[in-house]
Amino acid sequence: MVIVMSDPRILIVLDEQRLYLFGERIATRCYAVSTAANGAGERLGSGCTPRGMHRVRAKIGDGCAPGAVFRGRRWTGEIYSEDLAARHPDRDWILSRILWLSGLERGRNRGGDVDTLRRFIYVHGCPPCEPMGVPRSHGCIRMRDADLLELFALTPVGSLVEIR
Repeated sequence: MVIVMSDPRILIVLDEQRLYLFGERIATRCYAVSTAANGAGERLGSGCTPRGMHRVRAKIGDGCAPGAVFRGRRWTGEIYSEDLAARHPDRDWILSRILWLSGLERGRNRGGDVDTLRRFIYVHGCPPCEPMGVPRSHGCIRMRDADLLELFALTPVGSLVEIR
């Protein structure tokens, strides 16, 4: 399937659980993702994935090993493993890289209690045991590490991201 768009560089389609990367108005990559188990929504504390136009505000983790574990956007020094997961069964794993999103639509996903940046909404890696194509996150967009590493390399800070 070919999707043509003029502005966004990344399109995340919640109903499809897919992320499309665009170059020259044509989708050049398509990745399975996992968005919020609570569905779409913008409110702080909702556990939902925010809709609308965003930008990649920051890229975090460049140079870290695949499977690097992040907490509070900082590398913990750990690399994800089944043993580590068994020792911390309740962690929401943020692995390998982070694309931190910032909303562009005041009142919808920017400012007040709908601010995507303040909600710490990311595109990030997750454990290999987490299913893709199924909404299971706490609001972020989860990806397989290999897919995220490719996307991270191809996506500059400031890139447009539409979530719909």
